[in-house]
Formats: sequence, structure tokens, C-alpha cells
Amino acid sequence: MQHKLARTSMIYMILGLAFGLFDREFARIYDFTGYTQLGVLHTHTLILGMFFFLIVLILEHQFKLSAHRHYKKFIMFYQSGLGLSLLIMLIHGSMIVMGMESSAMMSGIAGIGHILLTIGLGFFFKVLMDSIKAVK
Repeated sequence: MQHKLARTSMIYMILGLAFGLFDREFARIYDFTGYTQLGVLHTHTLILGMFFFLIVLILEHQFKLSAHRHYKKFIMFYQSGLGLSLLIMLIHGSMIVMGMESSAMMSGIAGIGHILLTIGLGFFFKVLMDSIKAVK
């Protein structure tokens, strides 16, 4: 399990750095200097992906989180929510750079991503708190 968490963290690191490069180069191609979600996409990916899963890796080593019955639900909801949120940030930011109009659908899908993230975080803290209690 620890290897899987380390690999997940590394994948988010690579993705986050790629998003930073994409933001810089894509905006340069379109000569865009305004604000878009692309500007914060790489930091969101690094913090909510790479750093978060490094922290989960440490907690897994200390408390064996993966033994908890809700661990897979945490991973499923969190990864789905983060993936959907990052995808919408990428699409919406790219649309703004290209001068395209957005729609309410983008906000709705982003909202679903945030809801899934919230559910995932709820499961995470349930797993964490129960795992800490079990060690005492």
C-alpha cells in the first residue's frame, strides 16, 4: 500500500509540473495575460495531489489506514473528486485563454467535483480518527 501511495504522489507531482508548463506556454501562444484557473491548476495538483498523498503515506505507515473498512471509499471519492475538479479547471481555464464563453454546466460539474472531494475528506477523517483510536 505504501508503494501505491508513493506512486500516486509522484504521478500528481508530474501532472502538477506539466500543468504549470502548460499554463505558461498555452497563455504565451495566445498572448494571454489575464487570470484563469490554469494559473492555480498546478498548485492545486501539487498540494491536493502530491503533498496530500505524501501525508497519507506517512499516516499509513504510522496507523495502517488501509486496514480500515472505509479506506477504499476515501480513496475512490477523493481521487474522483480531485480528478474531476482538476479536469474542469483545465478545460475552463483553456476556454478562457482561447476567448470562449463558459456555461453554467462548467460550474455544475466543478461543484460535483468539490462534493466528491468533500465526501472523500469525510471518509479520510473517519479512517484517520478510528485508526488513531485503535493504536491507543
